[in-house]
Amino acid sequence: MLNLLPRRTAVLVFIAFALAYFLSSLIRAITATLSPTLTQEFALNAQDLGLLAGGYFLGFAITQLPLGAWLDRYGPKKVILNFLLVAVLGCVAFAMADSFRGLLLARFLSGVGVSACLMAPLTGYRRWFAASSQMRANSWMLMTGSFGMVAATLPVQWLMPLVGWRVLFWGLAALVLLAMCLLAWQLPPWQKVAGAADAEPLPAAKPSYDAVWRHPYFRRMAPMAFFVYGGLVAMQTLWVTPWMIRVAGFSPLQAATGLFWINIAMLGSFWAWGMIYPWLAGRGHTADRLISCGLPLSFVLLALIIAAGSGLGVWAALAWALYCMSCTFIALAQPAVAMAFPSNLAGRALSSYNLLIFSGVFAVQWGIGLAIDGFLALGWAEVFAFQMAMTIYLLCTVAAYAYFLTTKSHNQPTC
Repeated sequence: MLNLLPRRTAVLVFIAFALAYFLSSLIRAITATLSPTLTQEFALNAQDLGLLAGGYFLGFAITQLPLGAWLDRYGPKKVILNFLLVAVLGCVAFAMADSFRGLLLARFLSGVGVSACLMAPLTGYRRWFAASSQMRANSWMLMTGSFGMVAATLPVQWLMPLVGWRVLFWGLAALVLLAMCLLAWQLPPWQKVAGAADAEPLPAAKPSYDAVWRHPYFRRMAPMAFFVYGGLVAMQTLWVTPWMIRVAGFSPLQAATGLFWINIAMLGSFWAWGMIYPWLAGRGHTADRLISCGLPLSFVLLALIIAAGSGLGVWAALAWALYCMSCTFIALAQPAVAMAFPSNLAGRALSSYNLLIFSGVFAVQWGIGLAIDGFLALGWAEVFAFQMAMTIYLLCTVAAYAYFLTTKSHNQPTC
């Protein structure tokens, strides 16, 4: 029986991981705020903008399978520190880029570098934290990520005229180095829990993903990870801002303010999930049940946003905030997937699930950009092009949800 971390140690471990995840979320989301500036400075069209934002998620996605095996074998401390070195390089490269290709390569490197910032803590929590604490820790990590996304909105917009976007990325590189120092100081070794001399090492997991990818519960969750969770991140980190500017008629500052409040709403949602989920779970409300009953609200809200188009006006930010909040039911799936597997496979299960999420982010971000440019090339009005691209996305999410409801696994939801 593995010993758990003492309370004080667990808090310090959480803080160290949280700082790294805060910075990774800031780096992830900053392109939404910078999109008007980068579009003007580098003459980007919609598909270029989608590819630039998606390049981060492509880099993030391709590391997930080896990342899972490395986490199970070497542990979170060694893995996250090595990956964050690449994140520092990515921030420096972005600060120095003088072309679209340079920006794209830098975003790719940044995605690779921060790709362990959530998987490493969730893998550690699976071994170090009690089962009752894992859902709360996951929700509060996501809350920390929302802090990072909040920091990527108005604070970035305010700093832009003072220092410029290149200096911001030099600063991010320095902050990532600071986070690495804190992680190196606080994280316990992998084979033994800090302060527990009798902690017994887990047997090494077999270097195969078959047990993960063939698992019925994992397969059941896969389409929603790709389209619903991946799409939520794609909206929040890119397409909400162009929608507010080009459909709802916001100025860049108004859009940044709207995105600020959207991310504040997400922060509150994840904090609330961390507080109420243990209570709900104690009364028999599983993650599957909550997802099956709560997620359809997001489809209704997105359909209303699409149908209203430019008619929402100043209410567009509120509508998008409600949509993003209603999507947070899907965040319950991530720790549920981890707990469906033994702890020595947790890294592989989480990283496989994350691969699906961030592959979905890349596909949705770039795919929506391609669709918008394609409809514009047909001579359609810009607002209608945005509406049709979002409608295609909505249909994909509904299909993924239908698959979730109709596919059998060891956990069947009932409302």
